[in-house]
Amino acid sequence: MLLHELVASVRAGFPSPAEDLGAKRIDLTAKLIKHPQATFLLRARGDSMREAGIFDGDVLVVDRAIPPRSGHVVIAIVEGEFVCKSLWMRAGRMKLKAANPCYPDIVPRDGQSVEVWGVVLHAIKSLQA
Repeated sequence: MLLHELVASVRAGFPSPAEDLGAKRIDLTAKLIKHPQATFLLRARGDSMREAGIFDGDVLVVDRAIPPRSGHVVIAIVEGEFVCKSLWMRAGRMKLKAANPCYPDIVPRDGQSVEVWGVVLHAIKSLQA
């Protein structure tokens, strides 16, 4: 998808003269996707990751080629269900943490099926209903 990119930044406070701005094409795919064959778009549901800036209805850009590390926001499969959480790993133990205090951490129990499926790189939001 190609859009126009303005050469200058846009102020979110006081207005600036727009006539100084030049435009060039920007390829959103090139900006958002590093590994096209391993990248998927998923829609977020719920508010468990709101303090990480991920809200209900956001489109998540998920890259399966990036090795997950502690601190990454990830998509995991827990007992066959997809979840979006922050990955926490220490001394070989894993925890999936919500970014909302109303939700408990997911700590895999013995025999429980948990797989980190991909790393969330971007959350695309719509500002219009």
